[in-house]
Amino acid sequence: MSVIPWPLNPLSRAQPAAARASAPDDVAGLAAALIQSRQTILPKRLGGPGPNAAELAQILQAAAHAPDHGQLLPWRFILVPQAARPPLADVFAQALLERDSAATPEQAEQAREKAYRSPVLLLAVVDAERGDAEIDLVERTVSAGCAVQNMLLMATAQGYGSALTSGKALKAPSLRALFQLAASEQALCFISIGTVLSRKAVRARPAAGAYVSTLDAKRGVVPGF
Repeated sequence: MSVIPWPLNPLSRAQPAAARASAPDDVAGLAAALIQSRQTILPKRLGGPGPNAAELAQILQAAAHAPDHGQLLPWRFILVPQAARPPLADVFAQALLERDSAATPEQAEQAREKAYRSPVLLLAVVDAERGDAEIDLVERTVSAGCAVQNMLLMATAQGYGSALTSGKALKAPSLRALFQLAASEQALCFISIGTVLSRKAVRARPAAGAYVSTLDAKRGVVPGF
């Protein structure tokens, strides 16, 4: 996979059209290539090396540019370094046994093993109460999703693979206790980042016409745009 040059330097719309047309870098094209090259790579397909300290800082800083009405900062991320994976593995196994007391030792071990996948592992958390109480959880979650997507795109630009994972363990009391979540906070998902060891074929994406419609003053909502 090619690495997208970063940072991008968008040309001002105030510049003459001729200057924009003759620019050596097609910024819109680069942005499209970056977005279209992002692919979910499952944690089991991610290995070392992961992002170094400077690259990880760049990934995390990308989250700050997500839309955030009211500047609430209603989300945060908790890094899980390798030294902290064993307690997370214990939580995954415990959460499984709490859901299914008949789970076998092999299944519990499979749950534990998930904590050790991918060099970089982060937990995304959203707060339903931080700041202005008039801004509801849906808007806060949308902001968190935008922050996460920014991080995934930055990781892609750096040449790394990434994935989001969830599951019932996110709601387990033991996981909430491990990450010291406040009563108003929800664990959204885990973010995994690392070097791609293998990947599946790129799946076909829907055309915009499949999910966009237009409100017509006379005909109501009609397909397309």
